[in-house]
Order: sequence, then C-alpha cells, then structure tokens
Amino acid sequence: MVGRPAVPEVIWARPERAGRGPRPAFSRADIAAAAVRIADAEGFDAVSMRKVAAELGCGTMSLYNYVPRKEDLYELMLDAVGGDYEFPEPSGDWHADLVALAHQARAMMHRHTWVPRLMSPVYGFSPNALRYLEYALSCLDGVDARFGEKMELIAMVNGVVTTYVANEIATAERSRSLPWSEEQEHAARTGYLISQIATGKYPRMAAGFAEDPGPIDLDGVFDRALHRVLDSFDR
Repeated sequence: MVGRPAVPEVIWARPERAGRGPRPAFSRADIAAAAVRIADAEGFDAVSMRKVAAELGCGTMSLYNYVPRKEDLYELMLDAVGGDYEFPEPSGDWHADLVALAHQARAMMHRHTWVPRLMSPVYGFSPNALRYLEYALSCLDGVDARFGEKMELIAMVNGVVTTYVANEIATAERSRSLPWSEEQEHAARTGYLISQIATGKYPRMAAGFAEDPGPIDLDGVFDRALHRVLDSFDR
C-alpha cells in the first residue's frame, strides 16, 4: 500500500508535508472535513478511503500519501470534531465546569452521531484531544488529588457521556427503522407493563410507579449521573 508504514506510527508525528517539493494539494484538515461530511450525511460505515478521495477529487492511491491507514483517517475525524469545543475560563467551581464540558460533549456527539463508535484511548492524544485534556485538568487545579486520579475522573465523565449518548442515538435509530411511530410503540409497551404490574407479582415496581409514573426526564437523568460521578470524587 502506497505510503503505509511497516512500523507503528502516530499520524501527528508524521510531517504534513515534506520540506521540499511541490505544495500538497490537500491538507489534513481538508481530508478530515471530507470524511466528517460523509459520516454525517451517510453514516460511519459509508466512510472509506475511496469515498473520501472522490469527495476531494483525487485518486484513492494518492490519498494514502497523506493518510497511510484508515485508522489514521478516523483519528483525523475525531480531532476535527474536537475543534467544536469552547473552553471558557474555569469558574473555580470544578463540578460546574466539568458538567458544562460534558454537556458540550453530548451536544457534539448528537451533531456527529458516529463519534461514540470511535471513542477510544488510542485516539486520545491528537491536538484537539490534548487541548481538551489540558482544559479539563485546568478546571481541577484547585482539587487536592494526584494527576492520575484527575485523569481517571475525566475518563469516567467521558465514559458517562459516551455511554449515555450512544444509547440515545441507538434508540433514535431504532425508532426511525420501525413502521410505526415512537409514540405508538411507547403506548403499546406501557400498556403491557401496566398489565404485568397489575398482576401483583411486582409489588416494588407497582409502588415505584405509583410514586413516580413518569415520563422520564432524560436530561435530568444525564445530569444526575454526572453529579454522582463527580460527588464520588469528593469522598
């Protein structure tokens, strides 16, 4: 494969262009933007070197001169959407700052629904990922904890966000694939649940639904999950 390294290589350690020779026709930002457009419009599985090359108007083999592996393309994509974050001056309330950052992450993942599939520590050290980590750590400057513990907390918050959004996206995609509306399915399943609770076999469930019949506040659940993680760090 043209340009494919025979040894492990970090795409960010590879010069974007050689010191000599003609100026490259495309930048990494161009390539990442093309791949993101395809993923946003057609889904993550539609992303291929061939499609990205076609989007850019170049040959597939030429693209390998810029991006040696498909995994490098994924890393470029994640870094590109990582540029969506805004990093205001930390407020001094690290709980509030990390919750605000988590809400930004949730919104970004809903704009780019393929992101949860790619979230991995392997891709955690791109330029925008490092900016994210440095900012999150700055929010924790006043916390008396070791560096490793702070990194664990950031990872746990990211895990909550990624898992929660992945479930939201999966639910939405499933609903779109059904021949009936989400409201119709919810009504059918609620009816079945009520009929089962009415048998008397599930007294705790019956008491629970009598106390809180719903509907579920998904935004509230998200915030409570975040605060439970953050509160546990105070202990």
